[in-house]
Amino acid sequence: MRPTTLGELKKKYPVPTRFRSVKDEIRDNLTRRIREGAELFPGIVGFDETVLPSIVNALLSKHNFILLGLRGQAKSRILRALVEFLDEEIPVIEGSEINDDPFFPISEVSKRRLAEEGDDLPITFLRRQDRYVEKLATPDVTIADIIGELDPIKAARHGKNLSAFDNVHFGLLPRAHRGIFAINELPDLAPKIQVALFNIMQEGDVQIKGFPVRLPLDVLLVFSANPEDYTARGKIITPLKDRIGDEIRTHYPLNIKEGLQITAQEAWTHRSQIESEIPSFIREVVEMIAFLGREDKRVDRRSGVSQRLPITCMETCVSNAERRALKNDEDIAVVRVSDIFASIPAITGKLELEYEGELKGAEIIANELIQGAILRVFEKYFPEPILEQFIQWFNLGGQVKVSDDTPAEAYYHKVKDIQGVDVILKKLSISPEENLGLAVSAIEFVLEGLHAQRKLSRSKQQGYYREEPQLESDLYERMERGRGSFN
Repeated sequence: MRPTTLGELKKKYPVPTRFRSVKDEIRDNLTRRIREGAELFPGIVGFDETVLPSIVNALLSKHNFILLGLRGQAKSRILRALVEFLDEEIPVIEGSEINDDPFFPISEVSKRRLAEEGDDLPITFLRRQDRYVEKLATPDVTIADIIGELDPIKAARHGKNLSAFDNVHFGLLPRAHRGIFAINELPDLAPKIQVALFNIMQEGDVQIKGFPVRLPLDVLLVFSANPEDYTARGKIITPLKDRIGDEIRTHYPLNIKEGLQITAQEAWTHRSQIESEIPSFIREVVEMIAFLGREDKRVDRRSGVSQRLPITCMETCVSNAERRALKNDEDIAVVRVSDIFASIPAITGKLELEYEGELKGAEIIANELIQGAILRVFEKYFPEPILEQFIQWFNLGGQVKVSDDTPAEAYYHKVKDIQGVDVILKKLSISPEENLGLAVSAIEFVLEGLHAQRKLSRSKQQGYYREEPQLESDLYERMERGRGSFN
């Protein structure tokens, strides 16, 4: 049974001789987990050698810190993961607005109750999840939101002066006492609010409506910010930056393998209504879209290409495959390359374009990024000599007309007689008898890859085909006719 009064708490646990700060608590738990070899930040991929060691150093140093990085770099997720370094639960005075420690209260109200009630003082326990407070900074955030304000109604009810401590209506920061307070997008916070923050960090006091309030809060302050914000909207004032212990830079996945792992972890691809299957080459193409977008000069590099792009793109791909499977009464929804083109609406909103890109249009840019990604992955899987027979079939006049709604069985019936299909499937270790949908997805991947290499043409009317090049003599003849018309 949990203790319900201060007296019961004293009997069950040793009475502490000094106040244990939240930074000491985090340091103790972090030190123990490092010794045990436990995973410190489960689900955070790609930061093991870069970002996470810096965060661990900041926590061991008992520093407040800020994460700087572009959108979609897991900044908020890292901050929320810090609660795992807190104790599972801690005792607090029941009814205290700021989670007062029963042995070391800081508010005047709790101190008075402790003196009056003694060991009969009622207590409760606060879970670690309830000790994390997060606020998204916006220009309209006020001192009252963060620190608090004096409540005239409380003053009238208690018959006390307005400046009395009892009349304070606490904001988010005091309510995070003995916990973690996180502010996302710190530069968007008004300068006067930032001043109040560093005053709390440095002196432990604040003025509310001109009245000084001494409030020695025990809080780990953590922040996130996008470097673009320094010029686009606001900036972090110098005194506050000076009082933030560590400035830690985050980044996008450094390689495709890390990106694949993140997308597989975050994307909602396992649906209850119908089973889905995503071939490895499809996963690589979707991930490559983001990597190419980060390199493309038409995409604003200061804004970046969020990791949410491949995540939402993958989810939309699965949905398009799911729609096709339901429509055609198929048991498994196997994702194809055409499903990636159907996910363009999930891509365009993630791209901040430069002037050249705006002129061309987001949909065209997204389409070109997909084709570029297909080409990169295709050339990895299929060296040219393997596909000579396949290409020859189209050179001799072969044509395949399909769409993203074509059922797997009908699709395979149209492509199974193409020379070299068996070589392609053997290369990928795919058997049509065992998984027809996967075989169709592989063949469409080859068709799109050849189209990206400009060895096949594609149109809605004709499907995949080989366009005969104009003879050189025909071109000269047409040019001469054109000159004659001008004369």
